[in-house]
Formats: sequence, C-alpha cells, structure tokens
Amino acid sequence: MSAPLIPARLRKLIGSIGILVFLAAYVWAFTSLYDRLPQNRFIHLAYFVVFGLGWGLPLIPLLSWMGKADKRL
Repeated sequence: MSAPLIPARLRKLIGSIGILVFLAAYVWAFTSLYDRLPQNRFIHLAYFVVFGLGWGLPLIPLLSWMGKADKRL
C-alpha cells in the first residue's frame, strides 16, 4: 500500500514555506552564535565561510522532494 500522492504544486508550496522557516531559524542561530565568537579575524572568516555555505546542505533533501515529478497513472 503506497502513501497518497501529493501534487507537485502543493509539494512546492509546502517546500517553499519550509525553506523560509528553515532560513529564518538558520539566520537567527547564525547571528546569535556570532555574538559569542572571540574577536579574531581568522575565526570570523572561517565562521562566515562555513555557515555561509552550509545552509544549502540541509535543504538538499527538501529540494529533491519538491522537484519530483507527478506519477502518471
């Protein structure tokens, strides 16, 4: 027995809302942690590189799910 299919438009709406919620939480956490860093340029650079590029990795499964095509019956 398979799960009910979600139409592509609804998946994209749900995924878009999920992305916005995730990014809002990510930015909040990012800025909260930044305030606690020591005053060191190298640490700031490493922090911005890691967290600036790291937001996309957790979203890959959601984006993959959103991009699935509807099954033809």
